Amino acid sequence: MTSIKDALKKNTILAILVLATMMVGVDSTVVLLAFPTIVGELNSNFLTIIWVILVYMLVVTVCTTQLGRIGDLFGRARIFNFGFLIFTISSFACGLAPTDVFLIVSRAFQAVGGAMMTANSGAIIADTFKPQERGRAFGFTSLGWNVGAMLGIVVGGVITTFFGWRYIFFINVPIGAIALALGLKYIKDNPIIKSKMDLVGMFVFGAAVLLISYGAVNSISASLSIYDIAMVFTGVLLIPFFIFWELRSKNPMLDLRQFKNRILRSSILAAFFMSLGYLAIAFLIIMYMQGVRGLSPLDASLILVPGYVLSGFLAPYMGGLSDKHGARIIATLGILLMCIAILIYLNLTATLSYYIYLIIAASVVSGIGSAMFFPSNNRAVMANAQAGSYGATNGLLRTVSSLGIMFSFVLVISVAAYSIPNGAAFQIFVGTSKLIGNVSSAFMSGVYSALYVSLAILIIAGILSFTRGKDAY
Repeated sequence: MTSIKDALKKNTILAILVLATMMVGVDSTVVLLAFPTIVGELNSNFLTIIWVILVYMLVVTVCTTQLGRIGDLFGRARIFNFGFLIFTISSFACGLAPTDVFLIVSRAFQAVGGAMMTANSGAIIADTFKPQERGRAFGFTSLGWNVGAMLGIVVGGVITTFFGWRYIFFINVPIGAIALALGLKYIKDNPIIKSKMDLVGMFVFGAAVLLISYGAVNSISASLSIYDIAMVFTGVLLIPFFIFWELRSKNPMLDLRQFKNRILRSSILAAFFMSLGYLAIAFLIIMYMQGVRGLSPLDASLILVPGYVLSGFLAPYMGGLSDKHGARIIATLGILLMCIAILIYLNLTATLSYYIYLIIAASVVSGIGSAMFFPSNNRAVMANAQAGSYGATNGLLRTVSSLGIMFSFVLVISVAAYSIPNGAAFQIFVGTSKLIGNVSSAFMSGVYSALYVSLAILIIAGILSFTRGKDAY
C-alpha cells in the first residue's frame, strides 16, 4: 500500500511538472501565428510586436539559472509554486492588454514566472525520483518544454482562428489555478542550501543577449546601420568579460567550472546547438508554406501536427531506454534523424506538387529524433550534476537551451530578410502575403542556405553528443 501511495504521489508531481513546462514551452511560441491579428487590434507594428516573443525568451534565458539557485536557497517547491502564480496572473494580464507596450511588459512578468517553474522542475525530479527512474521522468518533462515550444505554433494558429488571440493567454488561467492548487498540496521543499546571487554576471549576460538580439532584429527591419553594428559588436565584446567574471566568481550565475566534467559539458553544449538548429527548421518550413505555397497560418501549422504528436508519445519511452542503456547512443541517433529530416526538406521547391507529404514525412522523422535526444540528454546532464546543486545545473541547462531557441528565431528572421526585398520577410512570417516570381526563387535560395546552416549546427551537436563519453545508468 505504501509503495502504491508513493508511486501515485510521484506520478502526480510529475504530472504537475509536465503541465508547467508545457505551458511555458507553448507560450514561448504561441504568439507567432497570432502576430497579424495582434498588430491590427492593438494598432501596432511588427517591429514592436516581435518583442512580445523576444522579451519572453530574453527573460527566461537570463533569469532561469539564478531562479534555479533561488530554489536551492529558499526551497524549490516554494519558488516553483510562486512561479505558477505569477505565470497565471500575468497570462490573464496579457489577455486583457489594451496596448502593445502593456502586452510586452505583461509577457516579461509571465516569463519570470515561467523561468521560476522551468528552473526548478528538473531539480524537483532529481529530488523525487531515484537515478534509475529519472530518464523516464525527464522524458515526460521534455514533452512539456521542447515539444511544447513547437506545439505552441499549432495552438496559436488554432485558438487565434476560432476564438481570438486573447484566448491564447486566457486559456492558461484555469489550467494554472488547478495546477497551482495541486502543486501546493504535493510538491514539498528540499533542504535549504546556502549560496549567493550573481547579480553582476546576470546583468552582463542579459546586456550581451539584449544588445545582440536587438541589433540584429533592428538591422533587418530597415537597413543595416552603424548603430546596429555597434550594438551587436558591443554585445559580443561583453561575452569574454562575462566568462572572465564567472570563472572568478564564488557564486557564478553560470558555474562554468561544471564544464570540467566532460559528460556534463558536452551534454549542455549539445542541448544548445540542438535548440539553435532544431527550432529554426520549424520557422523556415512555416515561412515556406505561407510565403511560397500560400497556405494560411492555420493550415501551415496543422501539417506539422503528426511530428509533434509522435514526438510527445515517444519521449517518455525514449527516456526510459536511456535509463537502461545510457544517453550517448540514443541522443546521438536522435540528432542523426534530425539531420535526415533536413536533407528531406532540402528537396522542397517552389512548385513541387507533393510538398505536403514531404513536409509531413520530414516532420515525423524530426519528431522521432527530438523524442530520442531531449529526454536522454537531460538525463545525462542531471546524472552528472553534483548533489545539492540540481537547481543550478538544471537552470544552466535551461539557460543554454533557451539561448539557442532565442537565437534560432533571430537567425531565421535574418536569413529571410536578407534573401528577399526589405520588409517582405516580415509579411511572409506573419502570413500576410505570398511570394511570386523571382522573389519566390530568391526566398527559396535563402531557405536552402538556412537549412544548410541548421544542418551544420546539428552536426556540431551530434559530435558533442557522441564524444561525451559513457554516462552512468
